[in-house]
Amino acid sequence: MGDVLAGFHTVWEFDTDSVLIRFERGIRTPKLLQALGERRVPFEALAAVEAAPGRHGTVVLRAVPRPGADPLVDVADGQLKEGNDPYRLVLPAERELLAEYYAERIRDALGPRAQEPAERHLVTAPTPPLTFKAYDGKASFDGRAVSFRWFWTGASSAKWKAGDQHFPLDELTGVEWRSPDAAAGHLRLVLRGADGDRRPEPDQDPAAVAFGMGYGLVHESLPFAAAVLAAVRAKVPAAPLRHRVTARPDPGGIAERIRHLGELHQAGLLTDIEFSTKKAQLLAEL
Repeated sequence: MGDVLAGFHTVWEFDTDSVLIRFERGIRTPKLLQALGERRVPFEALAAVEAAPGRHGTVVLRAVPRPGADPLVDVADGQLKEGNDPYRLVLPAERELLAEYYAERIRDALGPRAQEPAERHLVTAPTPPLTFKAYDGKASFDGRAVSFRWFWTGASSAKWKAGDQHFPLDELTGVEWRSPDAAAGHLRLVLRGADGDRRPEPDQDPAAVAFGMGYGLVHESLPFAAAVLAAVRAKVPAAPLRHRVTARPDPGGIAERIRHLGELHQAGLLTDIEFSTKKAQLLAEL
């Protein structure tokens, strides 16, 4: 596409097969987005894109990644606050038609398997080495192994007895992240052969670091967890997911999209042929 769409704190640069999402640095930009810097998202990694009215006179263009396509979204598991969503572009309300135009362009570029979970990660995870401080220890990941070094001021006696920990990727099957913005936040490594029903509490588990107020911040711990998950999946492919991404099309939503197409057509952003073709495609979904 070769176009650039600039919003508040975020810029989308379009290419023929992907979009480069760049996050600005500044005191008003969420720290997680600043830490991510930029991310190239292939259209193959997306399930859908939508434009909808936002708050305070804005319109929001939001892409929806396919399950399994982005390790950051997978490990966040729906826990991110709206402002930390890396797939969200906020624009002034007067650019609603432009947002709809680009939403249609992206929909046209989605792959044939957009409604299926991805079999592998398609969006690159943050690059190790990575470290962060939790309440009871320091976590480090060098790309080959995860290490926990306990703090005498926060670690439980169970962790002190177990000693500092070192986990090669071969010993791991996944990672569990619970946001430090909520109660009982933690990062726990899923060990090969471990009994998931009999795990101790995070503050007692040598395979976990526990968060606390001011410790294990989202912008430090989440990229760390995503990098570990991506490395584990690359070494041991995850079992394919069976569920689908979206439900049966909503007739009301399709009617709304046709209305927006009409506005784009009247504004001269779509030709007669493009409008007729897209309208026919939407009607065929009913």
